[in-house]
Amino acid sequence: MKTKFFASFIVALMFVGIAAKAQQKIGYTNVDYILNNLPDAKDIENKLKTEKAQYDKLLQEKAADLQKKYEDYQKNASTMSPVIRADREKELQTLNNAIQEFQQTSEGALQQKQQQLLAPVLDKIDKTIKDVAKENGYVYVFNTDAGPGTTPILLVAPDSDNISELVFKKLGVPSPAKNAAGNTATPAATTTAPKK
Repeated sequence: MKTKFFASFIVALMFVGIAAKAQQKIGYTNVDYILNNLPDAKDIENKLKTEKAQYDKLLQEKAADLQKKYEDYQKNASTMSPVIRADREKELQTLNNAIQEFQQTSEGALQQKQQQLLAPVLDKIDKTIKDVAKENGYVYVFNTDAGPGTTPILLVAPDSDNISELVFKKLGVPSPAKNAAGNTATPAATTTAPKK
């Protein structure tokens, strides 16, 4: 942890030193904050919820079928011949394995679908950030979100270098940071994750 922090600190100092020498502008934003406040993210979330609900329904049907067959087996096991009992046990084991496999497969499919749906939106955000940086003379732009459970590289920076509002404007999306009075309160290091 200390090594990671020290390395991040050194990198940040390098960029600050470079910027100070060359008088280059350094900006920052939070990609997750932007993503979570785009209409596209809400559409993606709804699509994933719908697909997950379909998987959950089928999983519940499979589990109910297994439960019914297991109860029938328990009720009649004492009257079954050894061959029939072994066959029913094998059938129950096969159904249980199929349920576990379906659960793993559906979770993997949902993750893949999420990545597939997010990729073009993240590409659009990336391009917009680069465009905003170029148009406004920013040479470096940091992402204040270093990921779940980590410390962002950029710990303190002036609000004037937060380009989030410019990114929202370029994307044609109303800024979520504007309050009713029209004042802007942009988060410097909001770290939220895409909803699953």
